[in-house]
Amino acid sequence: MVKLIEIMLKENLITKDAISTLVKSRPPKKISFANLLSEGMIDTHTVEVFLAKKIRQGVITLAHLEKIEGINIVSILEEVAKALHIDYVDLDEVEVDMKLFSQIPYKQLLKYNVIPIEENDLNVVIVFDDPLDMAAQDTIQRLFPRKPIRIAIAKPSQINAHLQRLEINESIKGLVTDIRKDLNQESNADNHDEDNPAVLKLIDIVLKSAIFAGASDIHIEATEKSCIIRIRVDGILRQSFTFDKDIFNPLASRMKLLSNLDIAEKRKPQDGRFSATVAKKDFDFRVSTLPTIFGESIVLRILDKSKAMIRLEDAGMSKFCYDKFSEAIKVPYGIVLVTGPTGSGKTTTLYGAINAIKDVKDKIITVEDPVEYQMSGLQQVNVRESVGLGFADALKSILRQDPDKIMIGEIRNQETLRIAIQAALTGHLVLSTLHTNDAISSISRILDMGIEEYLVSGALVAIQAQRLVRKICTHCKKETVLDPLLYKEVEQYLPENPTFYKGEGCKECGHTGYAGREMISEVLTVSETLARMIAKVASKEDLTKQALEEGFVTMFEDGVQKALDGKSTIEEIFRVARL
Repeated sequence: MVKLIEIMLKENLITKDAISTLVKSRPPKKISFANLLSEGMIDTHTVEVFLAKKIRQGVITLAHLEKIEGINIVSILEEVAKALHIDYVDLDEVEVDMKLFSQIPYKQLLKYNVIPIEENDLNVVIVFDDPLDMAAQDTIQRLFPRKPIRIAIAKPSQINAHLQRLEINESIKGLVTDIRKDLNQESNADNHDEDNPAVLKLIDIVLKSAIFAGASDIHIEATEKSCIIRIRVDGILRQSFTFDKDIFNPLASRMKLLSNLDIAEKRKPQDGRFSATVAKKDFDFRVSTLPTIFGESIVLRILDKSKAMIRLEDAGMSKFCYDKFSEAIKVPYGIVLVTGPTGSGKTTTLYGAINAIKDVKDKIITVEDPVEYQMSGLQQVNVRESVGLGFADALKSILRQDPDKIMIGEIRNQETLRIAIQAALTGHLVLSTLHTNDAISSISRILDMGIEEYLVSGALVAIQAQRLVRKICTHCKKETVLDPLLYKEVEQYLPENPTFYKGEGCKECGHTGYAGREMISEVLTVSETLARMIAKVASKEDLTKQALEEGFVTMFEDGVQKALDGKSTIEEIFRVARL
């Protein structure tokens, strides 16, 4: 970095005055491209052209480029590709041909940091980490004597991520060969009832790798050229395995057999479940299949039976939100709502709330679809639509059970909402969830569902909206400089001279820079003034204005504070919440 800035000084692209301005600022600012750009001492185009030139001259490599903060690496790679008359490829947007990949020994791929991605009638497209490495190009060309190779470049981090995933494939190559042998034996013997041990071993590896990575879902997908397995970790999908297309059918059939589904039915969706013991722990897997143009998409939701329930105080709520929410759930009657999209931790928050307020003196009943955590001291009802036991039906019966507190897993329709509000108005504390983007929008949603304003204003106690943001990995956490455009967007929420952090990426976090998730939230407590405004059908703007006057803190502000505390990044806050 310092060497590059010295070269820019020699080439008169920046002045010594600009450097001294950074050093003399209070507190002194780091001499970096990000600070030079944010202070307007140099323009983005000049930096991109300069760095692209230095890559072509061999002064720096593409790997060095990724370590420079505050620059758009894609623009520079495109500039380099244009100058060298080669292609730039976004590896996340292309599908690697596994048959082509298997033609190059894995050790060679690793040695030269290359990935073959496509073969056509004219040439073979190979992505290189270093487009100037002629020795690597000659070696790879010898592996394809009949066709010339076409050089392409990509982000080095993408190349490394692909090679790591393909390394796992390399380690189970023998298993894939065994599956093919078993398939050939089955077709020759015309016997499809015997067990296929290789497929079972492969499924075991897929389940184990997902569970050890802390995944919540496994996605098995058929594509045009291959079979891809992805896992969702901390709310983000990442690719874990890539196989040849012929592996998909035996894998899908075995998954269906385990889940008691019809293996011959590939034209319509199916749902099932199975249990398995992985690493001496019991897990349930909810399985869903969906027909697609290249086969099927199979998704497994992982449910850990032994998973400990998270306490409300450990969910990551800020002290301000925790205090307001805790106060709201201690009222004797009324309705408290937790809102957010699917997978935002609403059910976990409800369980934490129930755990915080449960008492031997109270009769607490929950109605859920399905019951995710089994808790002592309360009665839990599982919704079964197939036998006519929906949320509304269960709720009607629950009210005849003399309850003090009721938890409803999800309010899906007007009937359930109306019964819940009537229960809240007749002396019961009702906790439930709703699908809305923020706390104040929930009021409009309830009114849109056909509930009278006077009922809503009388029953509503508080609404918490929440999201889950990824936490910065503590093993590779370091200070960083925020992108100038991002800084301008959040400037109004920042103190003077703020410090931001990011994760560089390490083995502990799977090179993502993030490990684990934490909640950001906003809690709207319905004051007498707000209740009167709801009864008069005030607009969302007026309700927001009044809430802010009463000290309401938005979810985005809560997220920015998390970033300032070094728990997450501003980019992550923007990903899950918005201004």
